Amino acid sequence: MKKNKTIYPSRDEVKRDWYLVDVAGKVLGRVSTKLAIYLRGKHKPIFSSHVDCGDFLVVINADKIRVTGKKSKQKMYFTHSGYPGGKKLTPFDKMMEKSPEQVIRLSVAGMLPKNRLGAQIIKKLKIYKGSDHPHKAHKLKKLEV
Repeated sequence: MKKNKTIYPSRDEVKRDWYLVDVAGKVLGRVSTKLAIYLRGKHKPIFSSHVDCGDFLVVINADKIRVTGKKSKQKMYFTHSGYPGGKKLTPFDKMMEKSPEQVIRLSVAGMLPKNRLGAQIIKKLKIYKGSDHPHKAHKLKKLEV
């Protein structure tokens, strides 16, 4: 009796697409989960957890993303310099003024693996404040989130 073998995709077999995602008026957490799924490649039938199977995502209108409830006033971003007393807390409102791209990047990165694979995957996420982006040469498919 012959047994079926599980086929694992190699790096060369993965076909990557480019998606355009407009996040204007969308909720941060809901968008981030969808982006993490597409970056990781979990929407593909060839998904394997140890291979980067995901697609490239171009996110536009990052400055128009929203959060629900009181998060715009209460949510804080924490960083530490490594020195004693070197902690910094930045409120969500200030972070959105300073760099809305970083808000989305941190949210999505928190949903990816915390290893070399996760570092490789997050590089495929391209985020822009407005609707202009330099990826017009790629055949971008629209992705509704």
